[in-house]
Parts: sequence; structure tokens; C-alpha cells
Amino acid sequence: MNGSEFQFPLTEYDFERHFDERIAIDWMQDNWKTSFLFCGVYVVLVFGGQHLMKERARLDLRKVLVLWSLSLAIFSIIGAVRTGCYMLHVLCTSGFKQSVCDQSFYKGPISKFWACAFVLSKAPELGDTIFIVLRKQRLIFLHWYHHITVLVYSWYSYKDQVAGGGWFMTMNYTVHALMYSYYAARAAGLRVPKPCAIIITSSQIAQMAMGLAVSALVYRWMQDGDCPSYVDNIVWASLMYLSYLLLFSSFFYQSYVKGSKPTGIKTD
Repeated sequence: MNGSEFQFPLTEYDFERHFDERIAIDWMQDNWKTSFLFCGVYVVLVFGGQHLMKERARLDLRKVLVLWSLSLAIFSIIGAVRTGCYMLHVLCTSGFKQSVCDQSFYKGPISKFWACAFVLSKAPELGDTIFIVLRKQRLIFLHWYHHITVLVYSWYSYKDQVAGGGWFMTMNYTVHALMYSYYAARAAGLRVPKPCAIIITSSQIAQMAMGLAVSALVYRWMQDGDCPSYVDNIVWASLMYLSYLLLFSSFFYQSYVKGSKPTGIKTD
């Protein structure tokens, strides 16, 4: 079934309906390697910034951080609702296998805009780390490693419209909606119960486990010609999600089981 044939339960907005995904995909095919340039600049600014801040007083930036986190929370909530409705429709009308293998997520009347918005958002999201550096919080490996790899892999995959993208993006939007809402509340000085943080980290771990499962299914069904993807993409996705699963599980153990409290993490 073609994405254009789906009847969505939500009304399409003009910016979604008129978005030309062909231009976006063509641009990404020509420019996806720009993600490496963003990552290089990011690393220089982050670690150079930490060096410059060593002898300087930390900045508060609380109001700016509230606006930053709140804007990303709103963006993620809307993205989760719009892509979630698409995925639910595919699941109900065509089944789970189709939801994994179909490429119409990149071309559907609503999802096409949010697929592109998702991959492009990974560049400005690097700005999360600026607050950690300027506020002189501890920057852990998971944070900057995750930001870099998600940016590169998202751009690399979008250009080929590989199977599984609908699941990857919808899960990430959903987890981001929870995560950035939590950070906005914390930055605003609200007392958020500890179980909320545990739920968010647990959802991140579940996302990584599901990412591994979807990657495995794409590989299995690709052998039958049903799932359009590439072995190298599946290998990179599997390695990425496995590393995330291990790192987030370790973070969960250190934070909520062992009792230590690492700070400065703002991840997916």
C-alpha cells in the first residue's frame, strides 16, 4: 500500500500537505556528509569550551534553559503525536511487518514532513551540550557520543529511506517528549518526583532494545525482498543501538541502583 493512499485520522495542515519530500531527500543525498562537519565543530566547541570555562565562573542560564527545553519538548510532543498516528494507522490496517518494512513513512501526507524535521533537528539538538559546558556540569561520554552518532546515522539513513525509519523516529520523538518536558520542569525549578527520571531512563533503554529488534527484523525480512535496506546500514544501526543499550543500562545502574548521581546528562 502506498503512503499516499492512507486515510489519516488527523487533518493535514498546509505545511505538511505542501511539503515536498523529494527536494529534502535529494538534498540529503547530496549533503548528508555535512553531518560530519557539524560533529567536528561540535567536538571542538565542546571540549574547547570546557577548557575556556576552567578558570571562569559557571553561568546560570536558567531562563534560557527553560525556553530551550520547553521548545524542544513542544516540538517532540507534536512530532510524537503526528508520527504516532501514522504508525498506529499502518499497524491497524496493514500489520506489524508492514509498519517495519514500508517506506511510505518518508512520503506519507503527514509523516513526510515530520520525518525530515526529525533528522534536521539532530543538528540544533547539539546545542544541549552548550548548557552543560557553560554551567560547568560534568559531561559524560554517553551524552556527547549519543548526540554525534544519532546525527550522523539519521542523515545517513534518511537519504536512502531505509526500512524501520518509522519506528526509529516515532520512538525517539516519544522519548524526547518525556525527556525535554522533564528538563524544562527541572530548569523552571519545579520539584519533579524521582520516579519520573527512572521512567524516562527506562523508556530510553526500552527504545534501544526495540531499535535492536527492529534492525534484526529488517535484516531477516530483507532476505525475502520485503524490507528495503542495506546490510551496512543494518550493521551500523545494530552497533549503535547495542552501544546505547549498554550505556543507558550502565547509567540506570549507576544512578538508581548503585546510588551515585552522575550529572550533566541530556540524552535521548
